[in-house]
Amino acid sequence: MKRIFTFLVCLSAFFVIASADDRPVTFEQLPAEAKSFINDNYKGVKIMYSTKDDDFFRPDYNVMLTNGILLEFNYSGSLKKIEAKKGSISKSLIPEGIKDVVEQHYPGAEYLEYEIGKRTYDVKLSNRLELKFDKSFHIIEVDD
Repeated sequence: MKRIFTFLVCLSAFFVIASADDRPVTFEQLPAEAKSFINDNYKGVKIMYSTKDDDFFRPDYNVMLTNGILLEFNYSGSLKKIEAKKGSISKSLIPEGIKDVVEQHYPGAEYLEYEIGKRTYDVKLSNRLELKFDKSFHIIEVDD
C-alpha cells in the first residue's frame, strides 16, 4: 500500500512539473508594470511574442521584440533581464553607477545583456566580458 501511495505522489508531482511550461499570452495579459516598461522604453517597437512561464507559485513573463530585444519580467512585472539577441541594449536602461564604471574601464563597449538579481547586477558587454556588480555598483567579479 505504501508503494502505491508513493508511486501516486511521485506521478502527480511529475505531472505538476511537466505542466509548468511556457504558454503564449497577449500584451494585455502582462502585468501592469511590464506593460508600462515596454510602453515607456520601446514605444513603437512591435512584440514578436510574449509568454508566461508558469512556475509553481509565481510565473515569469518573457517578451521578444522585433528589434531583437528579449525582456524577462517577474510575476509582478518587475524587470529581471534584458538581452539583445541582435544589436545592443540602450544605455538609458542601465543604472548610472554601472555605466560610469563601464565607460571608465571599457570605453566603447556596448551592452548585450543586463540582469537584475536579488543582490547583484550582471552585465555582458560586447567585448565578451561579463561583469557582476553589488547593489552599490562596485564590481565584484569579472569573467571573460
